[in-house]
Amino acid sequence: MDHFHYRNRVLHCEDVAIPALAAEYGTPLFVYSQATLLHHLSAIQAAFAEAHPVIAYSVKTNGNLSIGKLMAEHGSGFDVTSGGELYRALTAGGSPSKIVFAGVGKTAAEMRYALESGIMLFNVESEDELFALGAVAQSLGKVAPVALRVNPDLPPKTHAKTDTSVKGVKFGLDIETVLEVSQKAVGHPGLAIAGVHMHLGSPILSAEPYRAGSAKAVELIRQLRSQGHNIRFLNMGGGFGIHYRRLEAPSVTVFAEAILPAVRETGCQLVLEPGRFIVGNAGILVSTVLYNKETGGKRYIIQDAAMNDLIRPTLYDAFHRIWPVQPPVSVTEQPEDYEAPIAGTVPQDVVGPVCESGDYLAKARNLPPLQAGDLLATFSAGAYAMSMASNYNARLRAAEVLVTGSTHRLIRRRETFADLVACEVGCLR
Repeated sequence: MDHFHYRNRVLHCEDVAIPALAAEYGTPLFVYSQATLLHHLSAIQAAFAEAHPVIAYSVKTNGNLSIGKLMAEHGSGFDVTSGGELYRALTAGGSPSKIVFAGVGKTAAEMRYALESGIMLFNVESEDELFALGAVAQSLGKVAPVALRVNPDLPPKTHAKTDTSVKGVKFGLDIETVLEVSQKAVGHPGLAIAGVHMHLGSPILSAEPYRAGSAKAVELIRQLRSQGHNIRFLNMGGGFGIHYRRLEAPSVTVFAEAILPAVRETGCQLVLEPGRFIVGNAGILVSTVLYNKETGGKRYIIQDAAMNDLIRPTLYDAFHRIWPVQPPVSVTEQPEDYEAPIAGTVPQDVVGPVCESGDYLAKARNLPPLQAGDLLATFSAGAYAMSMASNYNARLRAAEVLVTGSTHRLIRRRETFADLVACEVGCLR
């Protein structure tokens, strides 16, 4: 579900017309719907209500402070993967008691920061990391609460670059050897092995991997407890798929039905780390057409958003729906199949100004003819868009706006040229 819809052939976010936002804030522009954000957060809270889960919103998907504050105000914790993300979570009002620290390469400084902040749990991914964390904790006179991240070696589930539980990836401890590692930690004065963590990848469009993974977690928890570890947490990560095309993702209740039996059997506190599920369809990227070009038998729409704003198509060959903010009367407003021939459209590549052949948002997409100044909307751009944005080609990162009903406000200003060099001008000699 999202709150982006056409009224009289004009795209709106909730009750605000997108052209009005583009006129006020410029483009490229990220526009987020508060109603969509809260709808998806409440949907996952309701689906798993039986387990009273700790929902740890994944900061890496979209770390905007205003979105984080909204999450915290409505009961969410945070999943962080760096000291910077921990700082963002705390600045947004996150409670340390509901913060989980993931990632394969935590530094000693990041470990100290997290321990001193009093976070709930560290997801530990290797033997070396485990005992490095124990040493840091001992030096501070603390005990680090740990969930061992386990790679359950499940069949491929999603894009190879985002599948994190197949053999040979950098994530987690191999399920065949994790018990050898945990045995070495028995009685360690700086470590409390308190949970099992499985993040299977993202986006996942079937509940079966969660069913298989959680079944393996149940057995592992039994074995860890037999070693003497007080296992209190079952963290099944995130990765629930969303609708990038139309209705390809199952309901969150389907995922809940796959995971909740393991919670009942183990009696553990369930932790979930959703990000894309909450924010992915809560945001769009609005851009302005600059030029049309025809060359080599292909047609191009050159617009002012680029791979530095939304890198997913370039990085993952990811599909994002794209459609005019004000479609001409000659075409339907939102086609059912964006890759099939549509009356009044022609196949066109949607590209940006960056000096790379890989700078595109869509290839051979059936779109109506557009003119300079027309607005385009790239949908499902709330997750892994602004958080992965860069200043490549010295481009300014976009502004971000949050819409609530008929009101809107800036939640990140557009960068300036001065921002581009702010970290360097003081070092000139």
